[in-house]
Formats: sequence, C-alpha cells, structure tokens
Amino acid sequence: MRFDILAPAGFATDPAAVARAVARLSGLGHGVHLDATAESRWQRFSAPDDARLAAIGRVAADPDADVALMLRGGFGLTRIVDRIDFDAVGRSGKRWLGHSDFTAFQLAALARAGMVTYAGPMASYDFGAEQPSVFTFENCFGVLGNREWTVECALDGPSQVECSGVLWGGNLTMVAHFVGTPYLPDVSGGILFLEDVGEHPYRIERMLYQLLHAGVLARSRAVLLGAFTGYELNANDGGYDLVSAIGQIRSRVPVPVFTGLPFGHVREKLTLPVGGRCTLRSRDGIASMRLFDYAA
Repeated sequence: MRFDILAPAGFATDPAAVARAVARLSGLGHGVHLDATAESRWQRFSAPDDARLAAIGRVAADPDADVALMLRGGFGLTRIVDRIDFDAVGRSGKRWLGHSDFTAFQLAALARAGMVTYAGPMASYDFGAEQPSVFTFENCFGVLGNREWTVECALDGPSQVECSGVLWGGNLTMVAHFVGTPYLPDVSGGILFLEDVGEHPYRIERMLYQLLHAGVLARSRAVLLGAFTGYELNANDGGYDLVSAIGQIRSRVPVPVFTGLPFGHVREKLTLPVGGRCTLRSRDGIASMRLFDYAA
C-alpha cells in the first residue's frame, strides 16, 4: 500500500515522530509520501485554510495513493468542511484514516456522500511512536487488508446483547458539535462509538445529554464508549467522576451503553470503519465485533 501523509488540521509538534512514521511504514513494505502540510506550520495549524483544503484535493487526486493517513488531530477541519468536495473525494477510491479532529471529515463524508472512512491510528502518535502498539498495527492492517474483520475485547455493560447496524461516531466533541448541521449523519439503528481527550466528566456528560436531547442516542442500537483521557478532577467534584457521569447517562438512555472500547487518544486502539457495518455480540463482559461492508 502507498500511504500519503497529510495534515488537514494541526501541525507536527514532533518532527522526529513524523520521520519515525515514514521509516516504520517503509520498513513494513509500504510506500510513503509526505504532503507539504506534514512539514509546515501556520499559527496553530499546519497551513492556512486554503492550503489545507488543497492538500485534501492533492491526495484525493494522487493516482498512486491508497491510504490518506492523517498526521495528527488538533483543530482545523471545522473551518474547511463546508468547502470539501466529498463527491470527488469519494470517487477517488482512497481510504482515509485518522481520528480526533478528523472526526469532522468522517462525519461529513458519511452525511454528504455516504463515504466509508476509517477511525484509527495517525502518523505522529501511532506510527511514529517510539514504542508502537502491536495491537494497534494488527487491527489497522487487518481492517485495511481484508473485506471483513472480527475483534474480541472486554466491554463493561449489559450481558447477552446482540445487535447489528451502521458503525459510526468518533470524537464526542465533534459529534456533539455537528448536531443541527448537515454534517451529522442521520443514522438510525446504528452502533455509535465515542471518545474524547481533555474533557472533564461534567462536560462529557453535558455533550452526551446533547446527543440524548437531540434523539441521537435513542436512535442507536448500542453506544460504545472508548477512552476519555487527559482530565483532572478537582475539589468541586465531591466524588463526581467519569463513572458517575456515565451512570447518569445510562439511567436515561433506553439502549445498551458499554464502556471500555479500545479506542481514543490511547496507545492501543482499534481501527473502525465509519459508515461500515458492525455486528456486536456481548456475553458476560466479552464482546465480539464483526466489521464488514466497508471495503469498496
């Protein structure tokens, strides 16, 4: 496979990690091309809006690229999402891979063009890690290299659950941000997965309530919560923590809510086809997820 690495949001905070990602992918036998945005910086972004938009077009038009790999997240896709030609991007046949702020692209691609994209590792933090995760690599290349992929993991939630539907979601902030816009997919009977970083439990609960009040959670067959990291409790919390926040949501949502999905801003993460299908079977804390109908 040929990976084109681009930065449609934040800039490379660690150029050494970018070099490691190139070397690691090359060492695994893959071709690698660095877009100009992977090595530039403008304010807190990799480049001005027009340049980052052009990078998406360049990679989509590159006949040699198989996978468009995001350098990192950060912030920036919200500023250009309404200018992306998702029909053209979808026709390019590339597989678009990343998470975090990239969720904005993924939700809009599904909503506007029915595109399947891939929530998974990125160049800087995953492929460029000093000690990369075997679990992350196995699942990434397992999904990208097969027409279907099954993974088992421990999930905390209701026992004896079996359901199937369109798999979608990503970063909770971005999913909540798109409520009421044309960039939130209208997925009924789907399986929703969510994660976030740097958000206090009360803000996580507030965003989940936004999805509850908007009807998004009730339309789901199941909600899978991944890692919520990078926050600190304080004296005002008085025992209120993430478990409390999730318990509150569970008491209000008429669908199964699971925690422990290996996904998010963590070292070991799954690769999940956003817009593909998933059959979830949960038995006594162990879940099997069959991912299918995602390969073109």
